[in-house]
Amino acid sequence: MKTIEAHGTVDEHGRLHLDEPLAVGALGRVRVLVLLPDDAGWNGGETDSDEEEWLRAAARNPAFAFLDDPAEDLYSPRDGRPFRDEG
Repeated sequence: MKTIEAHGTVDEHGRLHLDEPLAVGALGRVRVLVLLPDDAGWNGGETDSDEEEWLRAAARNPAFAFLDDPAEDLYSPRDGRPFRDEG
């Protein structure tokens, strides 16, 4: 099953409205998972902490536990060269 992340708003009738069209390349039925913030005061709008919330959730997810293994530390700050966008 392919996963696509999209953002949207739930209206007063409980209908989901996506911010952008989905570029899926196919028509048909889909399965939708809706992630809501834990706080009771959620008003449907994005907050500054949305990115932090995703990072905290990923940090607690056991699927990423392998990253705690020192063998996964392949690079250090001394590796590579700094990237400077001149555009």
